[in-house]
Amino acid sequence: MGNRRRVAERRKTRPAVIGGMIAVVVVGAGAGGYALFGGGAAADDGTRASDRKPEVKTGPLSPAEVTTTARAFLTAWQSGKVTRAAAATDDPSAAQPLLTGYAKDAHIKDVTLTPGTPTGDKVPFSVKGTVSYKGTDKPLTYDSALTVMRRASDGKPLVDWHAAVVHPDLEDGDTLVTGAAGTPPVKALDRDGGELTEEKYASIGPILDGLREKYGKEAGGKAGVELRVVRGKSAKAKDLSDKTLLELSEGTPGTVKTTLDPALQKAAEQQVAKKARSSVVLLRVSTGEILAAANASPGFNTAFQGSLAPGSTMKVITSSLLLEKGLASADKKHPCPKYFTYGHWKFQNDDKFEIKNGTFKASFARSCNTAFISQAPKLKNDDLTKQAQQVFGLGLNNWAIGVPSFDGAVPVQSAAQMGASLIGQGGVRMNPLNMASVSATVKAGTFHQPYLVSPDVDGRKVAKASRTMSAGTLSQLRELMSYTAAYGTAAEAMAGVAGDVGAKTGSAEVDGQKKPNGWFTAYRGDLAAAGVVQQGGHGGSTAGPIVAALLKAGG
Repeated sequence: MGNRRRVAERRKTRPAVIGGMIAVVVVGAGAGGYALFGGGAAADDGTRASDRKPEVKTGPLSPAEVTTTARAFLTAWQSGKVTRAAAATDDPSAAQPLLTGYAKDAHIKDVTLTPGTPTGDKVPFSVKGTVSYKGTDKPLTYDSALTVMRRASDGKPLVDWHAAVVHPDLEDGDTLVTGAAGTPPVKALDRDGGELTEEKYASIGPILDGLREKYGKEAGGKAGVELRVVRGKSAKAKDLSDKTLLELSEGTPGTVKTTLDPALQKAAEQQVAKKARSSVVLLRVSTGEILAAANASPGFNTAFQGSLAPGSTMKVITSSLLLEKGLASADKKHPCPKYFTYGHWKFQNDDKFEIKNGTFKASFARSCNTAFISQAPKLKNDDLTKQAQQVFGLGLNNWAIGVPSFDGAVPVQSAAQMGASLIGQGGVRMNPLNMASVSATVKAGTFHQPYLVSPDVDGRKVAKASRTMSAGTLSQLRELMSYTAAYGTAAEAMAGVAGDVGAKTGSAEVDGQKKPNGWFTAYRGDLAAAGVVQQGGHGGSTAGPIVAALLKAGG
C-alpha cells in the first residue's frame, strides 16, 4: 500500500586534423582530393569561412537522429554519467538533479536501460534495477519513454526533458525517495467492514492514497520502508498525493472505515469501464455520504479532484437564482431565441434551435442556452457566485470529505464571461462530486457536505451553506428537474428509473476538443449521482446511462 497521489549520426569518416586545420574531402569533376581550410580562408562566394553562420538544421527528425540521441542519453544515464546524460536533454538544469537523485536519494543501483522500437520521435525503454537501502535489496522494473526534439537555436536533436522520462508516475518537480515512509499505511474498509483494494476496485488507488495521507498517522499504523514519489509544487502535482512505487519492508497499517457501499462501488467500476475517460459519484441525499466513486482512468481521481466546465448541468444553480429573483417561473412564458448577444459575444443554442412562446420549464428541459443568457443583463456580476456559495456550498474551498477534493469554482466574472458562466462555461469549474451534491441539495432542500469518512472519526468540521432556497423556489426547481427526467433531454437515459426522480444534462465545449464533455446529474429518492465523459459528446447519451444505472442499482 502507499501514497499514490527523450547525437547526430556518427560520421563514418572522421576529418583529419593537420596543424590545427581540418582536412576536408572535396569531390568534384570526377576527381577526388583534399583541400586545407584554415582560419580565414576564402570561400567560393567571396566570404570567409569564419564570417559565415553555421547552417541550422530544421525539419522533422530523421530516424537515425532519434535513435542516436536516445541511445546517447540512455547510455550515459545507465553508466552513471549524469552530467553527460543531462547535457543530452533540452533542460540540463532540471534533468541533472533528478538523475543524480535517482541513485543518491532513491538508492537505485545496477540500472539497465533497454530501448524499444521508436515510433516517430518517441522511444520507449524498459528499466531494470535494484533498490538498495540499509541492507535490504529489492528488484525494480518498469517501462518508460522519451521524446526527441530539435532545438530551435542550432537544430541539435535532444531529449525533450520531463520528469516522466525517469519514471512515468513523476510530474515535473517531483522527486524519487527511498526511506522510511512518510506516513504509515492504512487498511481502508467499506461501510460493511470489507477491505477496499485495487484488486477489487480498479480505480480506488487515488482514494487509498488520500486516506493514507490524511489518516496514516492517526489510524495507529507503523511506517515501513519504500520507494516513493514525493510530489513537488507544479500545478498538477500539488493536487496529487505522494505515491509508493515499491515496498522494501512492510509497515503496520491502521484501519480507516469509509462510507463506500461495496455493491454500489462495484457497479460504479463496471459502468465507467464501459466509457473511456468517464467518472461518476453516488451520494446519499439525506446525509452526504459518498456511496460510490469511480474513474475509467485510474491515475487521477477526476470524480473528486477534476476541474472541468460542467456545461448545462450548471443551469440547475442558475435556475435557482432566476427563480429566486423572479426572473423566471416554471410555467410562465420565457424567451428562447436562436441567438442572444451579450458582452459582444453572440450565443446560440445547440443546432440553433428556438422555442417560440415556450415556458421556462420547456427551456430548462430542452437546455436552451439563450433562455438563461438573456437574463444576464438583469443580474449583478457576483449573483451566480453568491448563489453557488450560499445555497449549494460550492467554491469556498472548505469541504472536508476525508481525502483531497476540489470544491468547485464559480468566480465573479463580467460581460460575456458572466453570461457564459450561467450555462456552465466561462470560468465555472466542477467535478462529478460537486454536481452530485447539487442534485442532492435540490432533493434534500438543504446542502449536506459530501464525505467519504465520517466526521465523527476525527472530529473535523464539515462545510455548511449559509442559507436555503425558499419553499417556492425549491418546489419549482424540483419540478424542472422532474420534467426534464420525464420529457426533456434526460428522458432517454432515465427511462426505467422509477420513483421520485429529477435530472439535468450538460455538454461543455472545450478548446481543442472535437467533442464536448458530456455531463449528467440526477436524483432518485435518497440517492443523487453525477457523471462526466470527457470528449464524449452529449451528456444524455454518454454520462446519462452511467448515472441512471447507479441510481437503479441503489434500489
